[in-house]
Amino acid sequence: MFHLFYMSLLLALFWLGLSGHYTALLLAFGALSAGLVAWLAWRMDMVDHESVPLHLSRRVLTFWPWLLVEIVKSNIDVVRRVLDPRLPIERSVIRVPTGDMSPLRETIYANAITLTPGTVSLDVSNGEVIVHALSRTAAEEVRTGEMARRVTGLEQEG
Repeated sequence: MFHLFYMSLLLALFWLGLSGHYTALLLAFGALSAGLVAWLAWRMDMVDHESVPLHLSRRVLTFWPWLLVEIVKSNIDVVRRVLDPRLPIERSVIRVPTGDMSPLRETIYANAITLTPGTVSLDVSNGEVIVHALSRTAAEEVRTGEMARRVTGLEQEG
């Protein structure tokens, strides 16, 4: 039941953040829509430990800022490569092992790779992520394993 309450609260806060309207009528509509979505998810038996990952809440506060910095750095690299003809665009497809990541971790990892400009996750299967990289630098950044280490740290107990 706590997961249902938490999901409702997060949906309401998300709606409030996106709407930016604070009149009584619109707040009531937002609360109603968040409650309806949470109720439908509960009826479909989709409210559990994985769909509402409370265990990630604390550690995600350090992961997101790190990921945002990586996104900005990658954006700058991609823009420089597009605008400067001397910088090479060396496309490559690499395979990066996920090790013993849970399906939730693999999903977060593949999405984080795709969010970073210059890299796209093509497939996740058989304990690896297939990544298309725009440059050798981008491919090496993924191969270093820093992102995988941080994603693995999200779900560790402690």
